[in-house]
Amino acid sequence: MTTTPFSALPLAEPIQRALRDLSYDTPSPIQEQALPPQLEGRDIIGCAQTGTGKTAAFALPILHHMSQSPDRPVANCARALVLTPTRELAVQVGESFSKYGKYLKLRHCLIYGGVSQKPQVNAMRRGVDILVATPGRLLDLINQGHVDLQRVEFLVLDEVDRMLDMGFVHDVKKIAAMMPSERQTALFTATLNGQVRSVADRFINDPVEIRIDPGKPVVERIDQKVCHVRVEDKLPLLQYYLTEQDGSPSDLRTLVFSRTKHGCDKLSKKLKGFGIVSEAIHGNKTQAARQKALDRFRDGRVSVLVATDVAARGIDVKDIGLVVNFDLPNEADTYVHRIGRTARAETSGRAISFCDEGTTSELFQIERHLGKEIDLERDQPFHYEGMPKSKSGGGKGRGQGGGGRRKRPYGRGGRGDRSGGGGFPGGGRGRSGAAQGSRGPAGAKRKARG
Repeated sequence: MTTTPFSALPLAEPIQRALRDLSYDTPSPIQEQALPPQLEGRDIIGCAQTGTGKTAAFALPILHHMSQSPDRPVANCARALVLTPTRELAVQVGESFSKYGKYLKLRHCLIYGGVSQKPQVNAMRRGVDILVATPGRLLDLINQGHVDLQRVEFLVLDEVDRMLDMGFVHDVKKIAAMMPSERQTALFTATLNGQVRSVADRFINDPVEIRIDPGKPVVERIDQKVCHVRVEDKLPLLQYYLTEQDGSPSDLRTLVFSRTKHGCDKLSKKLKGFGIVSEAIHGNKTQAARQKALDRFRDGRVSVLVATDVAARGIDVKDIGLVVNFDLPNEADTYVHRIGRTARAETSGRAISFCDEGTTSELFQIERHLGKEIDLERDQPFHYEGMPKSKSGGGKGRGQGGGGRRKRPYGRGGRGDRSGGGGFPGGGRGRSGAAQGSRGPAGAKRKARG
């Protein structure tokens, strides 16, 4: 199929110039299908997997329309509003508008929690062209009289399925009710379920619906594996995947997901004790701390980022080679969002999920959502044969025989506590190679302090 290059699209020359600076030649599928109707003024619903270029798909038309009909910003008002579920995503969307619109004289403002509202209030006092915001902080500033949405011409609901998951649906309804009914609206989502359609029916008028790879809940380029492991062996198993055969830390850029904030911090601290430089990011961190951790991960100063699901939709980092689900998520959709951090921009990636005796039901839900079983990784030193039989009826690699522990191919490790993100013992070794008797970089006889 022939793809129309960016240069052939009816975008204003300052935008085309910015795209050339960025070496953007060919639109992605979601961009190719979403740009023309929006340039014509149509509402759209865009459904595509993560990492497919949805931000440019809505940012470029907004910038083009504003370049064609410039208007002086009015105090406390904005011409375009983009709602995002997380602070990190808001920052990234703002950066994209800055890059694509750098040759346009437009004012941008970001509004999100976790930081002082004073700079945000000062920016809105002058009025802005483009406002990118999270729902909670935006409502706070509206209620204080610092933001007026009566002049919004363009509304974008980005990652709307995630906003619903995070309980923002009522906030979004309140915000939308404060805007003119005559506006252009775009809704972007990774999954198009009944709840998302309900929101679309409420806010979108006669939309063009665009689906990229409909019905495929996961990026096909990701090599997915599941490890059966005891709770107390999860940390040494993670260490196994994050170190080389000689015990040195791997330089593979890796994103590790923990279910709880406490477990996230504890896990990062334990990894640092093993000589694996890592950062932690979760909702209790200040925005400055979260952004600093992301920046260090993005520029390669740390190779491991430990995160809760607050980051599942807020991280846009190239070349993440491995995603590890240290704790399986409660929701199957969240699994898809997590592993979507790798295999971005047509690259391949790998995802490893740890399943202990307490999370077999979560694994079953994920596999049912995917429509297939995830391949079992037996070739790892902590493989547990005593896992309860899957509710899906067994299948390849799903057995309950054995009952005992597989003997480790190296020294003994202590047993840690089971709080937070699983057990935290010492021990471990490199993820490649199988030389028996080798000891891990943390010291095979180190005992847990839990």
